[in-house]
Amino acid sequence: MYTFLIVLHVIVSILLIVVILMQSSKGGGLSGTFGGAASTAVFGGRGAGSFLSKVTVSLAFAFMVLAIVIGLWGNASEGTGSIVREKAQQSGQLSSPPVEIEQTETGPTEN
Repeated sequence: MYTFLIVLHVIVSILLIVVILMQSSKGGGLSGTFGGAASTAVFGGRGAGSFLSKVTVSLAFAFMVLAIVIGLWGNASEGTGSIVREKAQQSGQLSSPPVEIEQTETGPTEN
């Protein structure tokens, strides 16, 4: 399920990028590259702009929800240990657990 969410998030991300680039700005954007006159004929004079705006809002909402779900699911399913430390202990490179170093507060020194 986690992998499915990651794949879906990547697909939504790519679609969001494409939809944003297809929107025409004051300079025309990339919508003219894909047949700007044809999009006017299909969606009407202002129909393409409002349609692409609605798709952008929907994809942005899906992107944010997926990011939150993946973030929460990822934190709950993973341990709090270090992968590097685990691999080092498995290979025998790290013989003992790390020692905690106590930090003390020191003030400015006067000379």
